[in-house]
Amino acid sequence: MRTTQALSITLPHEMAQMVKDKVASGEYATESEVIRDGLRALQARDAAVERWLLEEVAPVFDRVASGTEPLVPVDEVLGGAARRYRARKAGITKT
Repeated sequence: MRTTQALSITLPHEMAQMVKDKVASGEYATESEVIRDGLRALQARDAAVERWLLEEVAPVFDRVASGTEPLVPVDEVLGGAARRYRARKAGITKT
């Protein structure tokens, strides 16, 4: 039984040229290999985002929702951001 499936895709000219350039450079043997590698990278990125959401974001959200996570008032956050922006704009790197 086949473990692959043929697909027909349409790419913008720039992306199609990028695929062809990767093959022409010898970095990949076929255009399919380029696309597969790109999909593997996308899959890895999606998995990393999912891990981050589950391991870091969700626990903080749960603590905030339960009232156990200390929060910083929005005016304090925005005030600090504004001070840092003004300092950078003025050429001062220390905040």
